[in-house]
Amino acid sequence: MAKPSQKSRLCPDPIPHPEDTVIPALGKAKIDSPLRHGRFISDDSRVLLDVHTTSCDTRGDNTSSMEEAGPREKIYFDPSKTKCAVVTAGGLCPGINDVIRSIVLEAFHNYGVSAVMGIRYGLEGFIPKYGHEIMELNPMAVSRIHQFGGTILGSSRGPQPIDGIVDALERLNINILFMIGGDGTMRAAEKIQQEIAGRDLRIGIIGIPKTIDNDIQYVSTTFGFDTAVGKACEAIDCAHTEANGAPNGIGLVKVMGRESGFIAAQASMALKDVNFVLVPEDPFELDGETGLLKALERRIRRRGHAVIVTAEGAGQDLLKSTGQTDASGNPVLGDIASLLIGSIKDHFKKAGIDMTLKYIDPSYIIRSVPANTNDRIYCGFLGQNAVHAGMAGKTAMMVSRWNSQYVNVPLQLITRGGRKRIDTCSNYWRSVLESTGQLSYFQGDGVV
Repeated sequence: MAKPSQKSRLCPDPIPHPEDTVIPALGKAKIDSPLRHGRFISDDSRVLLDVHTTSCDTRGDNTSSMEEAGPREKIYFDPSKTKCAVVTAGGLCPGINDVIRSIVLEAFHNYGVSAVMGIRYGLEGFIPKYGHEIMELNPMAVSRIHQFGGTILGSSRGPQPIDGIVDALERLNINILFMIGGDGTMRAAEKIQQEIAGRDLRIGIIGIPKTIDNDIQYVSTTFGFDTAVGKACEAIDCAHTEANGAPNGIGLVKVMGRESGFIAAQASMALKDVNFVLVPEDPFELDGETGLLKALERRIRRRGHAVIVTAEGAGQDLLKSTGQTDASGNPVLGDIASLLIGSIKDHFKKAGIDMTLKYIDPSYIIRSVPANTNDRIYCGFLGQNAVHAGMAGKTAMMVSRWNSQYVNVPLQLITRGGRKRIDTCSNYWRSVLESTGQLSYFQGDGVV
């Protein structure tokens, strides 16, 4: 396992050039905003990407920044003639309904737009052959949806023909499309915007980042992540109770995290009852003196119980590749939990140690629940700022929160970079290791 260091950077590498952070616009904003409260944001207002004075980019400065989100004094679209559409794609996440509701309430109550249309079941909803009806969204239709998990619009995975999507936008006379989804959705959003530009249309594309794994670049924390961690903690707490309830008890919990182990790491730090955290970013060995099985044995011999939390994407190098992909093009993962369960039982049988292992998989539960209070507030800000950007005529961008501020991020920065992953040489990962004490057991020199 990687050893922690003092390194701690918030800004993704490489740091973008200022030209790459410019938000495209459909045209000059000439219409006075109907908003009559608060302050307006200038396009020149910027939020630093990295607040550390020791952080410098290749140009020798640390002034890389993003455009601040928020309402503009002049807007591009005439609200009385503006039609918006909202689509949700990919997997579920706590708070999607809150974002939809925020967009609708902001668009109707504060801007007075003529209509907001809901596209059913992801990008399929644009394609006539699927037969999904359009849903009319208004304040009455969304008045209670925040009380429920999932998405009122439904969702789907997989690509759809970009020209067919833009054809539908033209038929519906849509001026602004809000796309709520993960990195795959943001890639689709960029392609849709490019097709729109190729046809010389005036349709804005605004992305809102959604992923339970918290793995989108230039997003401090994705909405719903806080809720998901809270639900994961409930499962881990149960595993801890089960482990303590039997001699040599072991509790194993698998949580979501295909390529990024943020849920596993965050929940483990929150509880301080986890002894081993396994994430995709930090490869580990099963066998040998420095392997997981021997480390687990040391823990059981010393303390008589143990809790293991693994992300679903951890240890994939120990499993045979399935060679398959899902509808989104992601590789189908091997089952790390089955490997761990079988290996742990075999190891302890050979060691002559009677033990009890309880396995809990809360994966879909943690993403299907309604958002908690903090995530609801966060979703409200994202929806409002998405509408502000769309009405100002901005396009090919994603609204985000960075350094506790809301910013407008060009889609190209999201689509051309990789997923956000845990830096195993960061203070964050060091804190995870200190919370679990697992390095002591792997090295065989601890008394935790």
